[in-house]
Amino acid sequence: MCRLLMTSLFLCLWLVENGQGSLGETLEELHTEFAVGLFQTLTETDNNSNLIVSPASVSMSLGLLQFGARGNTLSQLEGALRYNSNEMRMQDFLQQVQGDSRNSTQALRVQLACALFVQSGMQLSQEFTQHASAWANSSVVHTNFSQPNHTRGQVEQWVRSRGNGDAHALLAGEELAGLVEAQGGPSLWGQTQMALVSSVAFRGTWQRQFLFAETRTLPFTLSDGTTIKVPMMYQASEVKFGQFRTLTDHRYTVVELSYLGDSLSLMVALPSERKVPLAHLETQLTPRAMALWAGGLRRTKMDVFLPRFKIQNRFNLKSMLLSLGISDIFDPMAADFGGISAEDGLYVSEAIHEAKIEVTEEGTKAAAATAMVLLKRSRAPVFKADRPFLFLLREASTGSVLFMGRVMNPAVLV
Repeated sequence: MCRLLMTSLFLCLWLVENGQGSLGETLEELHTEFAVGLFQTLTETDNNSNLIVSPASVSMSLGLLQFGARGNTLSQLEGALRYNSNEMRMQDFLQQVQGDSRNSTQALRVQLACALFVQSGMQLSQEFTQHASAWANSSVVHTNFSQPNHTRGQVEQWVRSRGNGDAHALLAGEELAGLVEAQGGPSLWGQTQMALVSSVAFRGTWQRQFLFAETRTLPFTLSDGTTIKVPMMYQASEVKFGQFRTLTDHRYTVVELSYLGDSLSLMVALPSERKVPLAHLETQLTPRAMALWAGGLRRTKMDVFLPRFKIQNRFNLKSMLLSLGISDIFDPMAADFGGISAEDGLYVSEAIHEAKIEVTEEGTKAAAATAMVLLKRSRAPVFKADRPFLFLLREASTGSVLFMGRVMNPAVLV
């Protein structure tokens, strides 16, 4: 059995008191465009580390803010997401995503949720409250930010309640509080009027399981050419496989590994030529190319090698959102959140994102004992992720990219 655990926590939008989408494009295309833009912005600031981000978590939070934004603040949010959260197609899209979440099983769990933590005594508009309660399994929780320990407890309780009973699924309240204090110090708690926390959690079992008995230690070539030894999972099975070309005519390969139920899958992409760096594929990646993957893959009997890896990243999203054209929300003089509350002066103080992924098979702790197991080699084509690669977890029914990232060094521990 192979279990993959992904968690994204978007602790953001600390709103502190200070004295339209393209109708010609599908939501799948718009979400893919946002995912690619967000990921490429992230790679521009960090070009040699393991990365993971949850575009679904970020867009879900920005979508909720649209309900309370007005004027140019709303226009910037719509410009980045390319849609308005009030659109009927967006409501239908969200219901489909939530429906897939409610249909989760023990073998496959997906959960999206938002919580709006509001300073006690602050009056929210009735319209915004109604939108919040219907948006991505959202809830409104009243708290007292001047009592950090109490607020931490409330956040921790909410986070754990969204973890499907898995203590490791989401970050705890203490860690959550640490994110805030790391950005603005403990005093930021006392100034806070509202906080939006959104999460996307996924846990799945491969449709065709990797067996730990077939895992062995194999070489992995880093971007600088050096070679390390890593636990490499293996399976000989029928998978979806395709070869594509970038705009500069470099070939790359994509393999899609499905989870039980076929509703979600993990796509892995890497340059076909070993001498071509992953950075070339990252810069050449386009929303259209990614959208074509689903239709361009064909079932092929293959030997698949995929390293175990575990990644956890924390980012200050402010710079990334600014690069996407979202600036007013961070400016106390320009932000317009009149739709959230009649009180003046609400703006976004911090935008922080944390995501986690662990790809492994059941029995990982016993892997060292299987290092000497020899694999039965076949004459089937081989997909071997033994050098830096991209990955994304995608929902088949909606095309939503829940998680996107890259593995530069699978031996790096979180």
